[in-house]
This record gives sequence, C-alpha cells and structure tokens, in this order.
Amino acid sequence: MSSSVSVANQHGMAVVTIDNPPVNALSFHVRKPLYEALTALRDDPATRAIVIACAGRTFAAGADITEFGKPVEQPELRAIVALLETIAKPTVAAIHGTALGGGLELALGCHFRVADLGAKLGLPEVKLGLLPGGGGTVRLPRLVGAAKALGMIVSGAPISAEEAKAAGLADAVVDGDLLAEAVRFAGEMARRGGPFVPVRNRNDRLAGTDLSTFDAQAAELARKARGLEAPLACAEAVHNAITLPFDEALAAERQLFLRLVSGDQSRAQRHLFFAEREAAKIPGKDLQKRRIVRVGIIGAGTMGGGIAMAFANGGFPVTLLETGDEALQRGLAMIEKNYAVSVSRGTLTEEARQQRLSLFKGSTDHADLADCDLIIEAVFEDMAVKKQVFGKLDAVAKPGAILATNTSYLDVDAIADSTSRPRDVLGMHFFSPANVMKLLEIVRAEKTAPEVLATVADLARRIGKVAVVVGVCHGFVGNRMLSARGAENEFLLLEGATPAQVDKAFTDFGWPMGPFQMGDLAGLDIGWRNRKARGQTAVIADTLCEQGRFGQKTGRGWYRYDSGSRDPVADPEIDALIRAKAAELGVAQREIGADEIIERTLYPLVNEGAKILEEGIAARASDIDVVWVNGYGFPIGKGGPMFWAGLEGAGRIVERLEYWHAQTGRAIFEPAPLLKRFAETGSWIASG
Repeated sequence: MSSSVSVANQHGMAVVTIDNPPVNALSFHVRKPLYEALTALRDDPATRAIVIACAGRTFAAGADITEFGKPVEQPELRAIVALLETIAKPTVAAIHGTALGGGLELALGCHFRVADLGAKLGLPEVKLGLLPGGGGTVRLPRLVGAAKALGMIVSGAPISAEEAKAAGLADAVVDGDLLAEAVRFAGEMARRGGPFVPVRNRNDRLAGTDLSTFDAQAAELARKARGLEAPLACAEAVHNAITLPFDEALAAERQLFLRLVSGDQSRAQRHLFFAEREAAKIPGKDLQKRRIVRVGIIGAGTMGGGIAMAFANGGFPVTLLETGDEALQRGLAMIEKNYAVSVSRGTLTEEARQQRLSLFKGSTDHADLADCDLIIEAVFEDMAVKKQVFGKLDAVAKPGAILATNTSYLDVDAIADSTSRPRDVLGMHFFSPANVMKLLEIVRAEKTAPEVLATVADLARRIGKVAVVVGVCHGFVGNRMLSARGAENEFLLLEGATPAQVDKAFTDFGWPMGPFQMGDLAGLDIGWRNRKARGQTAVIADTLCEQGRFGQKTGRGWYRYDSGSRDPVADPEIDALIRAKAAELGVAQREIGADEIIERTLYPLVNEGAKILEEGIAARASDIDVVWVNGYGFPIGKGGPMFWAGLEGAGRIVERLEYWHAQTGRAIFEPAPLLKRFAETGSWIASG
C-alpha cells in the first residue's frame, strides 16, 4: 500500500505492518495509509481477523511530537481508533519493544493486545506537559481500573508486559515468535465468534470505583505536581472517565489536551525533550569510539562511590581505589548499604544487588588500574592533589586509556597538561548523588581528542546519564551560573529579607527548594572551604561556619533542625545575626518582595548563561537548559533558564538588570551583549 504501511493476508488472517523507523511514530504519512488499510479490511468479507504489528525494534512508540501544536492533517489518531471500534471481526495489536502514548492508544482501539515478554506499555505524555490525546484517559481505566490508570497516566511510567497482563491491559504475553502467536490468537478468537466488545463499551472495571478513594489518590498526586498543570489535567480526565458517559469524557479529554498543548508549560517540556536529544549531538560522535570494558574510580567517598555505582548499574566492572584499606572498606560498605536500601524499597531485586556487587574490585594499589579503559578521579577539590593523582595515572594507565577528572570547578586544561597524554584527558562532572542524578557535564579540554569526547558521550547514555558537552572555565556551565544566581543572596539578607522569604520565593517559582535550604542540605562547610581557597568571604555564611553551623548534619545552619529532623525551622538567632551584621556594615534594612528576589537572583542566572554562550563554553542555549533542569532543579514547566527568558521577556530582564546595575554598581547586573541581542532578535545564536 505504501512504504510505511503494508498488508499481508493469508487464509483470512490480515497482518497490517507499520514500518516508520526508528520508532514507528504515528506521523501523517503512516496514519493515512493505515486508515485506508483498516477501512478496506473492515469491508472485506474474506478477512476474518486483523493483526496490527510494527517492523523494526518496537511497536509504535508514540505520536510524531513534531506535529504537536500544528494543524492536524486528517486522519488523526482518534479517527483511526474510532474506525477500529467499528470493525466487527477481531482486531489484535501485536506489541513488541514499547507501546507508548499514541502507540498504546492505537492498541487500545483493538479488541485484544498480545505482548512480547520484553515489551513495555505506557502513556508518558505527562512528561511533555500533556495528557493522552487519543482517548487513553477514557479507555485505559476501562481495562485496568481507575486507580491503576491514574497512577500510570500521572506518572507516565511504562509497565512490563507481565504487569500489563495482570492488570488487564494485555490479553496474552508471548515468549517466542510474537507475530505468529498474535496471528494464532486472532484466528482462535475468530473461530470462537463474536460479538467482540470494543474497549469503549467495557464498563465493568469502572462500575465499582470508590470516588472518595480515587479523589484522595488524585489529591496526593496533585500535591506532588508542584505547580505542573499536566498531572492535574490527567487526574481530571480519568475522573471524567468514571463519572461521564464515554463520548462526553472523550470530548472533555480533547479540550484538556488542546488547552495543554497551547500552553507555556507543554511548550517548555517539549523544548526540553528535543534539547536533551540535541545535546547528545556532538562533533565526532560518529568517529570510531574507544572500547570501554573496565572502569577505574579513584576515591571511595560519597562522590567516588556514587560514580562507581553508576557504572556498575550500567553493567561495567569497576576497580575502586583508595589510599588506605580502612577508607576503602568504608566506601565499599556504603555501596553495599545503598544497594540494600534499594532492595528494601523494592526498587532492586536481591539477585540484581548481588550481581552488581560482584562487579566491584577494591584496591589500594595504583597498579591495579593498569587494565582499566577509563579512569575517573574523584578526590579532594584541590589542584595540587588532582595533578599528583594524574601524575601517577600517567605512569600506570595503559596506552589509549581515557583519564577523566570529576572536578566541579578546576581548570581541566591545567590538569591535562600534568600528563604526557593530554589528548586522553577530559572532565566528567557528575552531580551528587552520582548514582541517582541524571546530569553529566562532559568537559572538553583544549587538547581532548574527538574520539575521546565521542566515546564518553556514548558511555554516558549507556549508564543512563543526560550528557552535555561544555568548555573549560571556572565552574563550567552549571556551577558558574550557580555562583551568579547566588551572588545577591547575602545582600538580600543584609537589606532585609530572611532566608525563609528567599526560599519561599524560589519554591513559589517552582524550585524544589530554595538556596538556603539547599545550602543546609549540601553542607555550608563546602562553600566555606571553596571561598577560603579563592580568598573570598561571605560575612554571614562565614560566621555561621565559624560557629559550627554547617546545616542539617550539625542540626543548625541557616535553619534549625530539631531532634534529627530534616524539616527546616526558622531560627531567631539567624535573624538577630543578620540584623547585627547589617548594622555593623551600615546597611539600612527594608521590606523586600518576591519579585525583587527573583530579579536579583534569576535574572543574573540568565545573564551569565548569555555570557557562557558568547564565550562558546556551551554550544547551544538549549544545552544550558538541559544542565539546569537535570542538575539543579530548575522547574521543568519553565523549560530551563534560557527558554524561560523568552517567556519572561528578555527586554524586561535587560531593563531590570540595568536598573539594579545603576542601583548597586555590581558587575553581576551588567547585561551581556548577547542578552541584549536576544531581546532585539529573539535568537540566542551569537553573532559570528
């Protein structure tokens, strides 16, 4: 019929195959011939049953996201599903790989679903700031019940084929020749005879829904949504499936979808979806990559242990090196404890825990790193210490081994020059806890070989990280911008704001926590050591550290933490200290509102991002957004700082930066030339 849809019909069993690589997205050039094929088969008296299958590595993994927000070319997915429901003969979806979003909605239009044992099924639209727009919120509850459907749709997390079978979503699970089994299943259904009830008419699973329990579940999900619109709309749509007739609930789903798809939050989340994929596109990615079999990690502390776990989780054997046996055993014990916690929570099986632990080899001898293909140091953040480590690596690492530093701030070029093989050196800045946090800043040094960069970028994907390539400067992209965001924090306090007021402005904006809460969580002594190493001071924060107030670990920081609690409590001692320091410095205190807090913290963040782009430290504005959403908790509904600048209005940001520059004289507020150009042109692309 077409290059993307074909039909094979033998003995009355019609197999309709979608072939639209790489993931069989349901684009217009698929939908049109699919609709025509299904119409012809519906009306063909010789066809006794229909199986919908997909070529390649997956079932239809969703709609074509590039079509969102544009006029829809007919037929749209909803029309195809509605057509399926007019077919009296049995229809079967043969699912392998992933049936996600529109792909699962297509399968929900069939009478039956037969899944490969390794298949995953889900409706992940919420991750794009949307809800399922092809009837998923109305049909899925009719198969699995309202509570199960709500959890699947609001989380966006796919479920396994076996879980789908247990829930009622899959009718059979196959460990073998999926297509042959699906055809056999369809033939058996045809022999049994109808009538075959479409999903839209199956109301048994909804009839007994306890609305009060459902509403309580929805309220808890709403609490966790933290200002995101899509999870709330998903819950509303599933509620409609329970309380409204099918067609009314379907129409309401459509209206909710149209509202979301035209909104800023979905635009932001779709921007991030493409930004993450764009960030993975680096020069040299198609070069011959180096082979990575064993990974060495130097340092078994919190960061080194987390990095080691990240590689073990990805299936890589790891040599974990420490300076002494006591530190090594302490690090290995912490890794065992972390895995045991995962088992107790049900997120890891005991078998998987044992398998991962078997990948670790502890050592106190640098010579044991000789068989490693990649060696990452995660030692103290001190240039002399780092250079000493790399000097030892230069002597023991095999030719072609990649040498990486996990530095957060230091000059990777200087570290590379401490070896005789600077082409093999780059930065791999993991974020703590490294076995959990998704972001990896890959720092491209001046002499890093292209195939080294390509190898590590590919490796990041294999261990489940979102990688962004950045250039060398103090703090790279993330921490350099973090310094700009925090530059006014103490000034805000001295001039009259409290830590709680600043933190509330941040959480109201959508951050998971504010800067002072984050400081207490991370430990105030970390920033204190960094300031002292650079000859810098922070009059209030330094005083707190001198008093032993390091945050949650000491029970006191910017807040008080009573009886080991992690809940911050405003401390009158801090308010008194701030007033005293303001008086000493002759700073008059006044009321400071949330708008001013945002202007003096987040506008400089955007401004520093513009400077980073201008300097070529980041290749794309969207790369900066990926860093800040995945590494620092920038609200995903705002798309990252550079995307948000467009929503906020770059002209306003420039205007307010100029105002604060005039008021304070501080360089942090001087608008970058590229930010001014963005205000004029709407483009972050630097001239030249």
